[in-house]
Amino acid sequence: MKKGPTLFTLKKQTMAEIKPFSQVKLICGIIANQEGVFEKSQEHLIHLFGSVDASSERFPFDFTDYYKKQMGPRLKRTFLSFTQLISPEKISEIKIQTNGLEEKIKSEFRAKRRVVNLDPGYLTSSALIMATAKDYSHRIPLQHGIYAHLELMFKKNHVETLSWTYPDFKTEEYQRFFWKVRKIYLASK
Repeated sequence: MKKGPTLFTLKKQTMAEIKPFSQVKLICGIIANQEGVFEKSQEHLIHLFGSVDASSERFPFDFTDYYKKQMGPRLKRTFLSFTQLISPEKISEIKIQTNGLEEKIKSEFRAKRRVVNLDPGYLTSSALIMATAKDYSHRIPLQHGIYAHLELMFKKNHVETLSWTYPDFKTEEYQRFFWKVRKIYLASK
């Protein structure tokens, strides 16, 4: 009778195939309707995650009314890209930190309702992944109630969207910004 691979040889083979994750580019979206809230949010984010190497313009956030009831009208969104690379497995912890930061900023502005939405994510050479606390069929559970949401894919010369990509992420302006951040990321590797 011939013996198959032992558990030891299987473990040895598997361990040889496992490699640590590559460092990724941390980004964070900020949705608000007050200049002071944008400034305060950026100040806190830099304190937590270090210097910024790219920031987008303030885009009108008018593809959905999802936050209007909580945060009011005339919302805008901007994105920050952080210089320091992170391990991708840290994104759950970062999402929990930014959720707490939203509450802190609300308190600092003595607001009765939400004043900011912070959306962290990360960029690799091939994809933009956002962190979310909302479950859905295409989202991957990470830890502590946080999910990974694949938003965009980067091909050789273009950005590809998916059927679930949010409408604002499908715009040329967003994609141009993320393509720029991808170039910064690739140059830093």
